[in-house]
Amino acid sequence: MTRIALALLWLAHFLPLGALAALGNAVGICTFWLVRERREVTRINLAKCFPAMDSAARERLAREHFRAFGRAFVEHALLWWAPRERIERLVRVSGLEWLRGQRGSPVILFAPHFVGFDAGFARLACEIDMVAIYAQQKDRTFSERLRRGRLRFGRQQLASRQEGVRAILAALRAGRPFFYLPDQDYGPKESIFVPFFGVPAATVTGLSRLARVSGAKVMPCVTRRLPGSDGYAVEVEAPWEDFPTDDPRADARRMNAYIERKALEIPEQYLWMHKRFKTRPAGEARFYA
Repeated sequence: MTRIALALLWLAHFLPLGALAALGNAVGICTFWLVRERREVTRINLAKCFPAMDSAARERLAREHFRAFGRAFVEHALLWWAPRERIERLVRVSGLEWLRGQRGSPVILFAPHFVGFDAGFARLACEIDMVAIYAQQKDRTFSERLRRGRLRFGRQQLASRQEGVRAILAALRAGRPFFYLPDQDYGPKESIFVPFFGVPAATVTGLSRLARVSGAKVMPCVTRRLPGSDGYAVEVEAPWEDFPTDDPRADARRMNAYIERKALEIPEQYLWMHKRFKTRPAGEARFYA
């Protein structure tokens, strides 16, 4: 089944962007109705994060999120098989001067889980060599396709979670920016509870810890889906000042507060279908079935 799906995705990369967008919207709508678990997770997350929003508006946002996710998924056809020139047209990039200004010094690109993050990675890979953590997917065929897609351009390095911090630190010290997505619930180990939209969320402290150990500058990097058929825009922002501090909790809160601001700008594009609140403080009931 996976091979058939990948074959169809390969055929889709010949389509114009408008047709891909329509196909992605259809995939998103079907996913909303067919994948009940993720639909309910999205509804719960939106209810927890936007309690003042009326239920009809939250339901519209949930459906918009699935359409945005469907489009991003289908447009992997371009990221994996389209010519480099087409990807450079598909994804606009700004802020590279912040990266180039570091002249090989350690840099962490803080890239939250918005639906277009793979498009942002692919576009940046056309310009710079990076390191990123690679998590093995359950389906080996899809996992290998994903891995190969992320290695298409330049000399990218993918470090497994098993290799851990040591491989990341070595790459940072060699001058490779670390494309880091630390905003998911990775369980209670090495996590602390800090608010995310007012809800205690298990948050890893890796961003401040790695910055402290390596001396790296942290630069936020968000990829957003543009309206209509305009593709994506990835923006590298100026390095954070006064980060990290001596307070890991304050650093984690700053990270979450930044994601909140960006999610309010493009709420349909944040990855609400992830079980962000899976880990709960001791004695608190689970949010998800």
